[in-house]
Amino acid sequence: MRKPFICGNWKMNKTWNEAVDFLGDFLPRLQGVDGGKVQVGIGAPFISLERMATTAKGSILEIGAENCFWEEKGAFTGEIAPNMIKAAGSTFVIIGHSERRQYFGETNETINKKLVALLKHGLVGVVCIGETLAQREADQAEAVVKDHITGSLKGIAADDLKNVVLAYEPVWAIGTGKTASPAQAQEIHAFARKTLSDLYGAAIADATRILYGGSMNPANVKELMACPDVDGGLIGGAALKPDDFEKLVKFNQ
Repeated sequence: MRKPFICGNWKMNKTWNEAVDFLGDFLPRLQGVDGGKVQVGIGAPFISLERMATTAKGSILEIGAENCFWEEKGAFTGEIAPNMIKAAGSTFVIIGHSERRQYFGETNETINKKLVALLKHGLVGVVCIGETLAQREADQAEAVVKDHITGSLKGIAADDLKNVVLAYEPVWAIGTGKTASPAQAQEIHAFARKTLSDLYGAAIADATRILYGGSMNPANVKELMACPDVDGGLIGGAALKPDDFEKLVKFNQ
């Protein structure tokens, strides 16, 4: 059985103080949640990582970064290395988000380099994949997803897949209020798993978690999580509100 992963993706939201206030409200809500049955994480801005990890210590909440660079040190002004992220107390890194591709020119090649680097330091890579509205309307969704998976995982050893999580995010459903129907989500998730099977074999594909990342919220979480190949959510707006995020974490209660 793949353990569900409910992972917040705060994007560029919340100051240091606001992050601490959020945890003060949210952490008590995790009392009684079985960490053996659901994994809970928040990907947050770099500036808040250390304080959030310290505050969350002893709880089931894991803290992660929303990006990283592929070198450990050097003349790369403004970048943050995986070893720095790990030293701040983080356990995972979200890479390849569609916004990074759209606004910052990230490619399969750069995402792959980041994945290689963060895996080297024992971090989990949450690798985003997914098509734009134009690509879906052109019937290219599967081709895009296959390209993102094969390109991002190029050269990654089968044994390292235990520290890789995929996150399917239909770009047309991010922050728009639109959501892929459960049937649409399941279709692409199943295709992504087949692509993994073609690359690494059925056993690894069956063990790899694939999250849904397009406007999952308390109103649709049960329906989406009922899909056999949906293993959790990469949560944007709903992860910024303690009430909503609690409901997502407790989707199966």
